[in-house]
Amino acid sequence: MKQVAPPPCPQWYADNEFNVSLWGTYIFTGNNWQDDRYLESDHAWGGGVDFKYFFHRYFGVGIEGWVVDARRTFEDIDEVRRTDILPSPVPFLTGRTEHESRVVGSVLGTLTLRYPIPCTRLAPYVFAGGGGIFGGGEQTRLVETPVPGPVDQTRFRTHQGGSQTEAIGQFGGGIEVRLTPHIGWINDFSWNVVDGPNNNFGMVRTGVNFAF
Repeated sequence: MKQVAPPPCPQWYADNEFNVSLWGTYIFTGNNWQDDRYLESDHAWGGGVDFKYFFHRYFGVGIEGWVVDARRTFEDIDEVRRTDILPSPVPFLTGRTEHESRVVGSVLGTLTLRYPIPCTRLAPYVFAGGGGIFGGGEQTRLVETPVPGPVDQTRFRTHQGGSQTEAIGQFGGGIEVRLTPHIGWINDFSWNVVDGPNNNFGMVRTGVNFAF
């Protein structure tokens, strides 16, 4: 009796392919926003893009870029006090709570290890990267200026510094589901480290991947 060989499994992932991913992202800080020194926000929404080249099916190198709308909160103080009768240090100063929306973004180089599960559309992956982050890290500084006059007075006011560019490291993992051999749905999570323990944040991403 002649035996018929089963048909081969469809190949959803190529040995060598170029990937372009478009995704939305949600970022949350690793501590309270009052203690964060870079995003200065509890959470932020945004989006980004990945360019990756996979060789031998499992290994990928790429570039990732993203931007988010991070709304910071800060105290705006502008007050004149008599300093000849004030104790030292200066007691509580009154001010207004202000809000500022600004764009925070990052560009990173990435390395990805994926494992397409045979005869399925699924490919779990892990990744790590490093690069720069920009648009955050503003510092609020209290400035004291003497006020000329018959009594000793000092003007206390806050000065908002400019944004800083810092190094960033990233590591995470996720899964891709191929809808066709050239279109996939990606979902992943990464932890991002920025200049010390008070600036770290998590990033959740979901989006579409195009494979060529």
